[in-house]
Formats: sequence, C-alpha cells, structure tokens
Amino acid sequence: MSKHPSAQYAGGGTAAGDPLRGHASQDTRFFGHPLGLSTLFFTELWERFSYYGIRPLLVLFMTAAVTTGGFALPREQASAIVGIYAASVYLASLPGGWVADRLLGLRRAIFWGGVLIALGHLSIGFSAFLGRGAFFVGLILIVLGTGLLKPNISAIVGDLYPEGGARRDAGFSIFYMGINIGALVAPLITGFLGEDQERFGWHYGFGAAGVGMVIGLIYYSLTAQKTLGNIGTEPTRHPDPAVDARQRRNMTIGLGIFLGILALVVVMGMSGMLNFNPVTVAENMSYVMLTMAVVYFAYLFLAGGLTRDEMKRVAVIIVLFVFAVIFWAAFEQAPTSLTLFAADFTDRTIGGWEMPVTWLQAANSFFVIALAPVFAAIWVGLARRRGDLSSPAKFTLGLVFAAMGFGLMILAANTVLAGGPGTKVAVWWLIGSYFLQTVGELCLSPVGLSSMTKLAPRKFSGQMMGVWFMAAALGNLIAGIVGGHVNPENPQDMPALFTRTTLSLLIAAAVLAALIIPIRRMMREVPANETVR
Repeated sequence: MSKHPSAQYAGGGTAAGDPLRGHASQDTRFFGHPLGLSTLFFTELWERFSYYGIRPLLVLFMTAAVTTGGFALPREQASAIVGIYAASVYLASLPGGWVADRLLGLRRAIFWGGVLIALGHLSIGFSAFLGRGAFFVGLILIVLGTGLLKPNISAIVGDLYPEGGARRDAGFSIFYMGINIGALVAPLITGFLGEDQERFGWHYGFGAAGVGMVIGLIYYSLTAQKTLGNIGTEPTRHPDPAVDARQRRNMTIGLGIFLGILALVVVMGMSGMLNFNPVTVAENMSYVMLTMAVVYFAYLFLAGGLTRDEMKRVAVIIVLFVFAVIFWAAFEQAPTSLTLFAADFTDRTIGGWEMPVTWLQAANSFFVIALAPVFAAIWVGLARRRGDLSSPAKFTLGLVFAAMGFGLMILAANTVLAGGPGTKVAVWWLIGSYFLQTVGELCLSPVGLSSMTKLAPRKFSGQMMGVWFMAAALGNLIAGIVGGHVNPENPQDMPALFTRTTLSLLIAAAVLAALIIPIRRMMREVPANETVR
C-alpha cells in the first residue's frame, strides 16, 4: 500500500510557549528545513525498514514446509493473514492518534510505539524456539506499535511548520523520501537473509527488520529532545480540569478493557480454546468495515448537520473511497499473489545466481523515488497550460495504469500455462507490472490524501482521514482474501485471478470516467478555494 505519510489527523500535542515552534520558520539546519525533521526522517525510515522488511517474507515463511522452518499453511490462509495484518496496521492508526491526543502526547506515543514494534520483531524472531504463538503475538505487537507511531510522527512533521505553506509541503516530501528509502532497502537485506536457508534462515530476516526498528528507536531517543524541543510532549487538554480528568480516566479504562479482551483472545487462541480460520476472519472483517463505512456516511448525511455544499463534498469523498478500495485491493496483492508468482513461476537467475524473491518488492519503492518528482512536474505543468486535472480524473488514470500492470500478469500467467510444467517467465514481466502499478499509485494515492484534506467538512476533517485509512485497510483485506490463488498445483487459477483483477480495475475506471463531469457539476457551487483539485 501507499507509503505516503499520513496527514496529521492526530493534531495538537504541541506545548504552549515551545521555544522551537516560534523559530521554526528560521530553522534551516537540515537541507533548508528544521533540524527536527532529521529526527523524524530517520526514525520513520527505520520504522518503515522494519515494516517492509518482514511484509514480503510473511507469505513465503508461512507457506514454507516445516522442514525449512515454515508453518506449511495453505496459501489461501497465509495470504488472508497478511491481509488481516496489513489492514489492522492501518486501522490501528485511528485509535493510535486518539491515544496520543488524549493520553500520551505525540512524542511518548512515538517512543512507546517503537518499543512495541521492536518487541514484536523480537517475538517473531524467537518464534523459531517459542512456537507459532510467539509469531502471532509479534504481529499483534507490531500492529499496536505502528498504530501509535505512524500517524503521530507525521503529525509532528506538520507541527515543525507553524507557518504552513510550500515549505511545509516540501518538508513532507523529504519525510516521504525517507519512508521510501526504508522500504527500498529493507527487502534487499531481510530477503537475502531470510531466503538463504543454508546459511541463515527466515528468522534472521525477521530479526534484521527488528534491528532496524531498534536503531530508529535509539536514534529517536538520543535526538528528539535536542531537535524537537517541547513539540508534541503534552496531550491535548480540556480547559476544564475536572472534565479533562474524567476524559482521561474514561479513556484509560476503555483502553485497559480493550487490551484485556485482546490478551484473553490471544491466550484462548494459543491454548486451542478458539480456532480461527483466517479466510473467514478476513471476510467477516471486510463486511464489518464496509458496514461501518455505510453507517458512518449515512450518519453524516442524516444527522451530521452538513450544509448543502458540504453534502456535495462528502458525496465526492464517498465516490473516491469506493474506487480507492478497488485500487488497493489490486495494488496490495504485491506481498501475496505477486510474491507467490515470483517464487514459483519467475526465472530470477542472473549469471548462475538466483535473486531472492523478496528483492522484487523493492521495485515499487525504487520507481516511486524515481518518478515522484516527474509526476509533481507533470501535474504542475498541466495546471499551468490546460488547468489541473480533477481528482476523479487522476483516480481514473490510476485505475487504468494498475489495470495495465495486471494485464501484463495475464500474459505472463498464460505464458506459464502454455509452456507446461516447470515453465518460468522472465523477471521483466513482474518488473513491468510493478512499474505500471507504481504509476497508478502516483496518480491516485497522493491525490486521494490531498482530496480528503480539501473536501472534508472542517468539523470532520480528522474523521475523513480515518475514512481514507479505512479504504486502504479494506483494500488490503480483499487483496489478502484473493491473493492466495497462485499455486504450482493449480496454475490454471492464475490467469483467472489476474483477469478478474484487471477487469475490476477497468470497469471501475470506466464508471469513474463517466462520473467526472457530474462530479464537476456537483462541485460548481463550492467556493473556489475548496473545490476538488
């Protein structure tokens, strides 16, 4: 999924009278930006290193034979687990921002999030000795930790620029590059270690990802106070001390109840009292999340107190939400169906050396780093010459390019079928697919993030960012549910999977293209500075 930094819906938390905040506009010690950006840049780089370091290993490890240290799970189940894990990471950002705002403050939330992530990797690394339970506990700890760290570190980036403007946007661009550098390097290292069963093994790969988080946590602990001052040290306080105390008490109780229930479920699962079918869990989660989205949007229209113009903007958000889910359901097959295709049906041999499967997962980040400045220039150039494309138009392009990427995979899968047992295709098929999908991501992801902030009614701005995360979470779940249908024993399933994905994207693009003009008409009465861009 998108590695773009989340917008700061976990706002607040900046102490009054902060000495750094008053001089942020004059601080140019980190490539023309506040020195605090360096702390956040490297912390997030290592956190993303840890996340993208284990993600491509998960499905390979869980489906590997027990004799090679794996779990020998059916591919459908392993893929569903990856989908549940990724979806949970995005969903955890919502309560994570809330906990930081109301209880911990942004800075402490980042620290304790890093601690939980590091402990999660430690648990996964030692699961070779402690068993499956430690592996799944590790995933849960990473989800909880990422929920605390990910949204709040992005919020502090915004707090470095009280003046706002283009300099703030540039700061987020630098921060975003750190994210992609981590995501680029991670699979190269963890994949090399994890897939080399003769010298290392799966748990070396998992452990290397955890070391990355520990490095980031140490760096953050040593530099945060020096470079960030008091930014993000205090949670948001209610002006009435009695009300503030009651809110904190209620939140602490609610958080304790949630963690207690989670611990109980984990214990019952590990003891065998509860049996989970990952595919069923993923399907039920997707139904629940979709129902939540429908109920929430219905509430906004019926009881949200929206003006006529705000209702139009929310209607556009709903449209973008639906098509974002479809896009992510395809794009997030990278760690599932496409990784399995790389493992079983791709010739990765170069001069007698076989490239690790997970190295192909670095292609997306490489293309993002290379193409992001190009797309920024393209959008600016178009806006100057012909007027900016609308958000639905850019979304349509994103869907089309993603469809082209999976269209390549249809050809690759049919080539495998035509060649018979043992046939493998060149690695360029996957690289070409990742290139086209990345182009689609750059058309859709940053535009969607920007649209949420511009279209959201002011009093629901934070919640609308949560809606964007829910779209990503739903897409990850769907990708996990369908992504396990790549199997050497049933190669005929592959063309059907990639064809369904391609047709879904093309149909979605056609429908959205037909809505571009009606959406423009809907937005015609909205003030010029708030229209869809």
